[in-house]
Amino acid sequence: MTIPPTEPGNIVLQARDVRFDWSEVPLHWIPGDPVATHLINVLHLLLPAGEEWFVRVFKEAVPHIRDDRLREDVLGFIGQEAVHASSHDQVLDHFLAQGLDVRPFVRQVEFLFEGLLGDRNLTGTRGQAWLYERISLIAAIEHFTGVLGDWILNATALDEAGAHPTMLDLLRWHGAEEVEHRHVAHDLFMHLDGSYPARLRAMAETITALTALWRRGHRFLMAADPIVQGRIKGGLHHVRRTGAAGLTPGGRMVAASIGRYLRRSYSPLNEGSTSQALAYLASSPAARAALR
Repeated sequence: MTIPPTEPGNIVLQARDVRFDWSEVPLHWIPGDPVATHLINVLHLLLPAGEEWFVRVFKEAVPHIRDDRLREDVLGFIGQEAVHASSHDQVLDHFLAQGLDVRPFVRQVEFLFEGLLGDRNLTGTRGQAWLYERISLIAAIEHFTGVLGDWILNATALDEAGAHPTMLDLLRWHGAEEVEHRHVAHDLFMHLDGSYPARLRAMAETITALTALWRRGHRFLMAADPIVQGRIKGGLHHVRRTGAAGLTPGGRMVAASIGRYLRRSYSPLNEGSTSQALAYLASSPAARAALR
């Protein structure tokens, strides 16, 4: 792992015991824009089960790590991802309290990660191959979480639109930690496997799955929203509108990041800024409160 000269090195990853008060956060936390709100809310549906899966897979990988520094990074990653999962799980409870029952969709997500991508009780070379396959998928997913983390740290349009500060702090605290540890999954994959065809295959599978999940998740949220009740139509038109307004990640930005990932020379450290992430973590209300 080559650290860019402008970035801090020797960062010790640590879990921050953050807490958020959801009592005053409205269902449409981007005022007047349920479409943009729910496009981002899909994250809350995917992350608890997804990041718990990350933790299980990486714990399985720890005994295979032959580099002390990478082992330390992986353990720090595990700690951070466990807190991410529980923090987003609390948002789901907040949705339910506001009349938005997301449990049917969340059960589908849990089946994906716990069933289809779960432990298959394989041993020997087959067990190792399945472990490496899942690590390649996590590395591809973590590329997107790092890119999205960088985006949310710079999404000033959300502030200008009056997005609720508690939700913004959750997303930016999480995004900053994703930028902070954005190299770990890729480093682990390269350490254990490093196959370029496996990296390409994992990205193709990840793009397919995330695109389908995001579309289905957004349709589900719009239909289940007790205020909107599916009345807002427009689909792709609204998605493009929110991206152009800077309220959600733009398609061109995400596509460009995929192009960079597909290069043999790809390094996640070239995505986002560790310095910016650490600066936000030093100012985040929730992260600062966790230090007291």
